[in-house]
Amino acid sequence: MIPVQSDDSSTPLVAASSTLALVHYLERQGVLDPDRVGQIIGLDLEALSDPDLRVPATAHYQLWDYAEQVTGDPGVGLHAGQVVDPERMGLVGHVFFNCDTLGEAVTQYVRLHRLINESVILSFEQTGELAILTWQPDIPDHYCRQDMDRTLAAALSRTRHFIHPQIAAEWAEIAHPRPGYAKEYEKVLGGPVRFDCATTRLAFNSRHLSHPIPRRNPYVYSAVLKQVNAVLARLQPRRSFGRKIRRLISKQMATDRIDADSLARQCHMSRQTLYRKLKREGLGFHELVEQVRKDKALRYVAADHYALGEIAFLLGFSELSAFSRAFKRWTGMAPAQYRASHLARPSNEPDPEANTDAEE
Repeated sequence: MIPVQSDDSSTPLVAASSTLALVHYLERQGVLDPDRVGQIIGLDLEALSDPDLRVPATAHYQLWDYAEQVTGDPGVGLHAGQVVDPERMGLVGHVFFNCDTLGEAVTQYVRLHRLINESVILSFEQTGELAILTWQPDIPDHYCRQDMDRTLAAALSRTRHFIHPQIAAEWAEIAHPRPGYAKEYEKVLGGPVRFDCATTRLAFNSRHLSHPIPRRNPYVYSAVLKQVNAVLARLQPRRSFGRKIRRLISKQMATDRIDADSLARQCHMSRQTLYRKLKREGLGFHELVEQVRKDKALRYVAADHYALGEIAFLLGFSELSAFSRAFKRWTGMAPAQYRASHLARPSNEPDPEANTDAEE
């Protein structure tokens, strides 16, 4: 296997399983030209089956343009995303749908999204009764209408297939202009849709986060998660500056107020340079601080080594109630509920938030 891996570490990559899913869709439509597709992505199609393979995001997006051209279907992404084929789902997908609940699956989705697509930043928040996923490309050129359509359709179609057939979006906001097939979105997503928005967001009722995953297999989960975490760890060298800043944030979190100016001084650069270098890796400073705090919170709460009040202090929260609100926003669960669910795991089952980066 010869992985497609750019020498330029700033080149974002996409999981080959995503590209392979599109290839399979073209095959089903009877329009697959293996030679032409191979030219677009720069490798033989057989190589796409390797779970470690990564494809440059630009090549993946060019393939979507080609798919729209050969199918004659401007809504090809929306239609491809409705195909649910468990036998051809990528490793990360198998992690999601072998979690305990939808809430845990969403947490894993955000944590592992970099393995799916490095050119898009995914975040999750809870506001009132709504749970909201937000997709934001690192630069405008990395926004692909067809791929975003496929992402939204796949998120709902797979959730209905694996968890509950009645789950629907409360609403969706989509960054691209209203297309000619706009009426199809509400049928697929289940809620009202607005176009030409600042970011792409999908909202659903937070009560769905507690939905158990009926066909969960803990043995498949353990085996696949171990492999996925290993892949995630191998990607770290591509993001060496971001990793360095994560370490600094982690070290200072319990003792000092985290701010960009002080970290920039430690790196002997200006705040603007720090922001620019992080942006090259698809990272934002404030989002990185939030992610470090969230990752540490998940590990500390699951491990049961510290009382919840101690964890709040270690993560820089002024009081336990503020930490509890943040934790519920991140996971859809109260810290005590999350801890109880992890303490109930079999002892031979790994912690899904195990830190493979060795950053502390």
